[in-house]
Amino acid sequence: MKILISKLLSLLTILLLFTNCGTAQEGYSTKNKKAIKYFEEGQQAPQAQKDPRTGTMNFKAGLDLIEKAIEQDENFWEAYLIGAELAEYTGDHEKAVMYYQKAIDLNPKVTKSAFLYLAMNQQKIGKFAEAIKNYDIYISARSNNPELAKKALEAKENCEFALESMKNGTTFTPINIGAGINTKDPEYFPTITVDGRTILFTRLIDDARVAGTYKKQEDFYVSNLNDFGVWEKSIPMPVNVNTVNNEGAPTIGADGRSLIFVACPDASGTNYGEKRNGRGSCDMFFTKKLGARWSDPVNLPGKANTSLWESQPSLSSDGKTLYFIRRVNSRSEEPNSDIFVTKLQDNGEWGPAERLPMNINTPKQEESVLIHPDGKTLYFASKGHRGMGGSDLFISRMREDGTWGDPLNLGFPINTEADENSLMVSPDGEIGFFASNREGGYGDLDIYYFVMPMHLRPVKTLYFEGKVFDILTNAPIGGKFKLIDIKSGKEVVYSEADKETGEFTVSLPVDREYALTVDYPGYNFYSENFNMTNPDNLESVHKNIPMIPLTSDIPTVLENIFFDLAKSTLRPESFIELNKLKEFMESKPNIKIEIRGHTDTRGDDVANQTLSNDRAKAVYDYLINAGIDPSRMKYKGYGEEKPRVSDEAIEKLTSDKEKEKAHQSNRRTEYKIIK
Repeated sequence: MKILISKLLSLLTILLLFTNCGTAQEGYSTKNKKAIKYFEEGQQAPQAQKDPRTGTMNFKAGLDLIEKAIEQDENFWEAYLIGAELAEYTGDHEKAVMYYQKAIDLNPKVTKSAFLYLAMNQQKIGKFAEAIKNYDIYISARSNNPELAKKALEAKENCEFALESMKNGTTFTPINIGAGINTKDPEYFPTITVDGRTILFTRLIDDARVAGTYKKQEDFYVSNLNDFGVWEKSIPMPVNVNTVNNEGAPTIGADGRSLIFVACPDASGTNYGEKRNGRGSCDMFFTKKLGARWSDPVNLPGKANTSLWESQPSLSSDGKTLYFIRRVNSRSEEPNSDIFVTKLQDNGEWGPAERLPMNINTPKQEESVLIHPDGKTLYFASKGHRGMGGSDLFISRMREDGTWGDPLNLGFPINTEADENSLMVSPDGEIGFFASNREGGYGDLDIYYFVMPMHLRPVKTLYFEGKVFDILTNAPIGGKFKLIDIKSGKEVVYSEADKETGEFTVSLPVDREYALTVDYPGYNFYSENFNMTNPDNLESVHKNIPMIPLTSDIPTVLENIFFDLAKSTLRPESFIELNKLKEFMESKPNIKIEIRGHTDTRGDDVANQTLSNDRAKAVYDYLINAGIDPSRMKYKGYGEEKPRVSDEAIEKLTSDKEKEKAHQSNRRTEYKIIK
């Protein structure tokens, strides 16, 4: 829009003042023939000297000639006006401000549009108070364009917001992430694993294989955090992922083994690289790590990709929700892109994408999106919400009913008069990462980090990692994980262990209690309880998962069965686990089980025996009411006969908290497959 408006100004200026260059020299504010010659050549140079390969006009050549005209006559106000526009095209907003102001000073009756463009450029360089004054001049002018006056009012309001935000700015001290990641080449679009120890990012590199004269393309690089807190030297992703074409904007799954990224075709518009097929423009692709090898990327299965431009994917920690940017058709002159979301279907394909609501998306551009591992904090960049000018970063939090709250601008100095884009926030919410070409870097865009202000942090997310293995043979197993919020009953995370190594990483947002189940064909399901409502400064949980074969007589503990104190009344939080056991029985109609109740060794022996029996029967009754044939089950209470931790071992523990945890381990419900 701005370029088209600015071109309109040039056309009006030329048509009104210089319609017939051969006879209109007397209409110029200068009589200097050399100045006029340079001026007229400068107007023609951008088109005359455009790049034959790309068709890009050479505005710098035009500006150089205009400045020669100004050297000949420093009072040539028309040259300043055209020079301001050309300076703006080259990105030199400081010079554009200087030239627009000079043109106005020399000719106060110049078109009022000059005040509008002066204000726009002042806003670009952070001169908000001055910009407000000039926006007001244009808005109040009788001759203004109503549509432009409306946009000027919006821009003025952004300037007012910027001034207020700068009064209340927070501490912001960006730190270069280091030479292990940053180089002379541009680095940007970082994504991080949930354990915070692996970063994958995009780098624009020189590549002689690229066709044409522009010998550059985008590839992915990976860096790991060492034990000293330093990011190690980055290495490129393997050649089946990195190609001679552009790969960019990656999002890595919480487990560090699923990667969705954007790949674009070459100049032909159809070639996405070897073994890759696209649907038009830039598409999202998927690859998965199996052991040490990344699979050949495939076009994201399902209906998320279209013939339109899709980019900037962000995968939720449960692996089932994907947010991304899609460039959409717009009736206005401005380009438009919105945030979309797609859900993973039961068949493994992604469903049709839907726009996020209009309190998030705007008629202008949304340019990047990040869903934090907590699953309910969204960061994004937008040009359409009230901000500092250009593209600003915003945060929106998911409400209890699943809708998105109104966005909050991250404020100054995270946002500035420049364009901000592509924020990444660490799983614990304490650190933000972004790309910048600020002074003091290694060259061009570098990746920086900073401490996130408290009011902009997401819910802290820890991680649970370990290995799934056969309890009898120690062989690794590719178990399938489900993490369910006990309070809401909603599935929070779905993940799989590596089939070759059994290793896994699962995110654990705090302030909730979870039921975890792990399944694999031929094995009893495993269950675990995570109460993260008070994590006690915990950063991670390491626990290996032993899977019990169906052919074994080893009992399986149901860790998410809960009873009222000293009673056999099942608490509602138990229903998730009980329904899982019911589904397990239904999926294996030939097995029979014994349900076992256990207590700790404290209290009366007889009372413990009765309580354990009643609790086992409560589970038995629940399953019968759920439709399981009673002939397939029996129940028995074992009281305090079979403790997991002996009294002698408990006495050796050093704290009351550890002792209570051991007693709690002895109070349990189990099932055992019987012949």
